[in-house]
Amino acid sequence: MPKTSNTAIAGFVCVLMVPMVAQAIDKSTANQIEKLDPSDQLEQRCDLEGMDRLKADKVISYTFSRPKHTDVHIEANGAVFRRDGEWYRLAYACTTSADHLSITAFEMKPGARIAHEDWDRYYLYP
Repeated sequence: MPKTSNTAIAGFVCVLMVPMVAQAIDKSTANQIEKLDPSDQLEQRCDLEGMDRLKADKVISYTFSRPKHTDVHIEANGAVFRRDGEWYRLAYACTTSADHLSITAFEMKPGARIAHEDWDRYYLYP
């Protein structure tokens, strides 16, 4: 049986510990984000990341409560996402680079489906 070096094992373990890499956005999307004010840049970039990770067609960060912002971080505990024509609750925390174009950290917790009869009350749409 071949001998495995400690360096090789450590390298393999480090690869397993790397979190899922954020998706890069295309040039057109980056140009659109750059036209927004910094707070909206942060929110839109993080919403896009959530859409990508959830395979959703929409994420809204403020449906059930206002998100908390710093210059490069947002906590959106009252968010929602839409997938396959249904809306679901969502909580996410997202950190971006200073220019808001790259995601440096992203955690999310998808929640329960929102009943159709509640959509009008929360300004959700099909």
